[in-house]
This record gives sequence, structure tokens and C-alpha cells, in this order.
Amino acid sequence: MDWTDHGISPPSGRIPNDELRAVSLRPPASGAWRDGDDVGHRQFAWLGAFSPEHGGELPLIRLAYETWGTLNEDRSNAILVLHALTGDSHVEGLLGPGHPTAGWWPGIIGPGAPLDTDRYFVIAPNMLGGCQGSTGPASLDSRGNAYGSSFPVLTIRDQVRAQSLLADELGISTFAAVIGGSMGGMHALEWGIMFPERTRRLVVMSAPAASDAQTIAQNTLQIEAVRLDPNFNGGDYADEPAGFGPHRGLALARRLAMLNYRSGTELDDRFGRSWQSNLSPEQDDGRYAVESYLDFHGNRFTRRFDANSYITLLTAMSSHNVGRDRGGVDAALARVTASTMVIGISTDVLFPPETQHRIAAGVQNSYSGDRAVTIRSNFGHDGFLLEIHHVGDAIRSMLANG
Repeated sequence: MDWTDHGISPPSGRIPNDELRAVSLRPPASGAWRDGDDVGHRQFAWLGAFSPEHGGELPLIRLAYETWGTLNEDRSNAILVLHALTGDSHVEGLLGPGHPTAGWWPGIIGPGAPLDTDRYFVIAPNMLGGCQGSTGPASLDSRGNAYGSSFPVLTIRDQVRAQSLLADELGISTFAAVIGGSMGGMHALEWGIMFPERTRRLVVMSAPAASDAQTIAQNTLQIEAVRLDPNFNGGDYADEPAGFGPHRGLALARRLAMLNYRSGTELDDRFGRSWQSNLSPEQDDGRYAVESYLDFHGNRFTRRFDANSYITLLTAMSSHNVGRDRGGVDAALARVTASTMVIGISTDVLFPPETQHRIAAGVQNSYSGDRAVTIRSNFGHDGFLLEIHHVGDAIRSMLANG
């Protein structure tokens, strides 16, 4: 497991020396994957012109994606896996050339795994607006410059529509299952509403039917943290040298976000008031251990993400409301005809289990009735990523019986 990328320390409680060395170097202006970088396990689909809901025009979009397993003859065994805010197409696999982190959901995909590649063909795209190979603010426009501040506003529905174009390109008319957590869960739910005829099963994890005021407020604070960085330059920083991009603002936004990904007591249980060194933070130049923890993960994030993409994706998350122009949330949920498993995490403070219960009660064919499957975990929101055994068993059961 890539312990540090999920915000948890290795079993020893110490960050490996090579990780510390990596984040001590000057961060790039953008941590986005760029054309000319090692492609790793990515494949690419060019999907033509794209017009977002709220205006603007992308003359040619591309989605990067990865696959596992073999598509059967009638193309009926495909499963679509949709990543969370800071994820990408690298669901399973090692850190290496082209992939700055190891797969974000280890143990879920493979022979005999919950997404059994002896039976299923698994596809995971990097979402539109992302920064790991799909068209986003760091991509080049028709003049050969990074889009930067000119990149249009996207919604969750825009991103799902782009994913449907990828399915068309691959010749997949119906998915055996669409699975996503957090922001990916928003996408999965929209798949069930926008394309009910293309979705046989849904797994929606740790996601609400609509982003509430608290979520929007948290997203706004993170966006402002990025924009207030003096090196943000209105979003046009792509050509700046290493060390001169908006890495401080992006790191701060990441640190703010991480406080929502953990349960209310986890940080205190893990760190309490302990010091990072033998210097007292109350009297000398020392630091509390929790300060160093947040700093490390914020700084590490800037090596693999783009500040404009972060803003684009947070804005899309804030737009999430399945009831918009559909007569309200309940009317929209009633459109979902797929056999649906909704999963929540008991200690999730970002999207509490009550928001998942609402989805389970509103869809036509909830696997667990009007209450979501609730997994008990101390990890908070990130439990859907880290409780591999419990989440995997739930998905395996859904695919076997759904």
C-alpha cells in the first residue's frame, strides 16, 4: 500500500527517507502529467469537441484511462471505476515511470479480487478537468499554450457525459457495473440517472445526492487558499520554473481538505500533543507532530497535482445536485433503475452516512433496502479507500447477487 498518499503513516509511524528527500526538492509549477512524460499504463481516447453546460468550448478533448482484464465478445462484462477528487486512472499498480503514486485502491482489481479480471474488463478514466493525462487546465490549447485561466467551468454532469463518450469510443453500450467513491460516487450516481439504460449495477460510496452548504463552503475556502498564493498569477503559471508556481496555496488547500477526510478523534488518537522532535513547539522552534504530518502531505501533493485542476474539480463537486432541473432530489433518484449498492463510512464527517441513507431510500432497487451499507471504521471519509477487506466483500456480494 502507498501509505503516505492516503494520509496515513507507514506501520512504523515514520515517513521513509526517500519520501522526505522527494518533498524537500523545489516543487514544479504544476504537478500535472504533460505530453512527452512517460505514459506508464495510460491509454488515450480522443473524443472530439466538447461543449460544457455553462459555456465555453473545448475543440478537442482527451481522456486518459487504464484497463485490466479482457473485454468479452458481446462487450457485456465491462466495469467502470470512477476516482475521487485527487485520484486518477491508476487504480491498481506500482509507483513508477509515468505514475507518481501507487494505485489508489490496491487489492480491488485482479484475478480473484472483488473486481475479478478473470470475469470482468475494468476501465478507469482520469476525469475531464483532471491533470493526469485527460484534458484539463494544464493541457495545451489550439495555440500550443496551457489553458490555465481560460479553461471552462465544468460540472459533474459534464464529466459523466465525457465518460459516456469514452464508452462509445470503446464500443461499450452497457456497463455491468459503475463504481465510484466520493467525487467518483457523484459521477456513478449521475450515470444511473443520465444513462439508466447503460448501467446494470451501481456502487455509490461515501457520496451525497447533492453537495450541501457546508461542503460548498469548505470547497470555497480551499479554492481561495490556492488563488491567494501570489504565484497563482490568475491561473497562468504553467511556464514558470520549479519553485515559482502556486505550490504554497495548493499545499494549504490540501491540508485543509485532509481535516475533512479523517474522523473526529483520529488525529488526536494518533498524534495528541506529541512533538516532532526534541524541541518544544511551545518554547523553541519545534513543531507538533500533527503540524509536520499535514505539511508533509500538503507538500507531497504539489508534486502530482495541478492547482487549476484542483479548482476546476472542486467547482464541479460544488455543482453536484442530482435534483437540478429534474424536479428535486427525490424525483431524480427515482430515475435510477440499476441494482444499486450504497456504502457509507460510520465516521465520515465530510459526507455522513445519513446522506447515503437518503440515496438508498430514493432509488428503485437498493441492494440493502432504505439504509445504506454502513462500514464501521476509524478512518473517516477515507475509509472507502482503506477498508479494502470490508468494501471489497460488499462489492463482491453485489456483483454476485445484484
